[in-house]
Amino acid sequence: MKLDSINIAQINKETTLKHHNNDFAICWIKNEVQGIEINRVLYKNISNSIFFLHPKYEWKIFKKNDSTSSGYILYVANEVLNNPILSNLHINEVRFLNSGEIPLIKLSPGIEKRTQAILEMIDELLGSHLNHKDDAILSLLNTFFVYCDGQCNIKSIVSNNNSKTNIVYNFKKLVDKHVLKNHEVTYYANLLNVSPKYLNECVQEVLNVSSKSIIIEQLLMRSRHELKFSNKSIKEIGFELGFSSPDYFSYFFKTHTGVTPTALRIK
Repeated sequence: MKLDSINIAQINKETTLKHHNNDFAICWIKNEVQGIEINRVLYKNISNSIFFLHPKYEWKIFKKNDSTSSGYILYVANEVLNNPILSNLHINEVRFLNSGEIPLIKLSPGIEKRTQAILEMIDELLGSHLNHKDDAILSLLNTFFVYCDGQCNIKSIVSNNNSKTNIVYNFKKLVDKHVLKNHEVTYYANLLNVSPKYLNECVQEVLNVSSKSIIIEQLLMRSRHELKFSNKSIKEIGFELGFSSPDYFSYFFKTHTGVTPTALRIK
């Protein structure tokens, strides 16, 4: 792996411009960002997101005037993405779409901390002289892409129009915001002013999954995180996630994972 095939930089400046190499850019937008301009189109409300940007795009990021970092930009050469460790990931099929749409991943709660830790380790390794650092960086990149590719994340497409893609994008944002209070597709369809049937048609066409599966995956992701990383009781977790009883929460979790909440917690 060449020394310049991977670069990383924190988003510290008020305006961050495209790095003029023929590299793919992976932008993790943490917070305090006013927007990202891609090919002269400005996208707002993008905090806690990851963008995958093809070299053909011109882009710049605008952040508030403060001293804190608002995330990272990871520049990756094509030769790295073709490395056998990374090339078989499904993310390669969706990352650089030929349709002109821009892949975006809206991170679920809890995942952003792990994302930051991975990128910080990559940053540290790139500046080190440790033996086998290339292998370690590739391993971290693989872990990063697995998180991006995982069903626990909310995958979307950046869009400013009223297409089915935009409906799906807004649906996923609403699920992220309201899933603790409502698990029903009808609720989100009403917020979007479409029928449940049409919402499911949009999700099926864009993501090849059902609307209900998006809600289920959000609940499972949050369930796993609370079970693994909190001291809350299973009863408390179930109620916080909007389940009417601990028994129903346990039934839901086992139905979709094959194990009970208790069994997952003691692994």
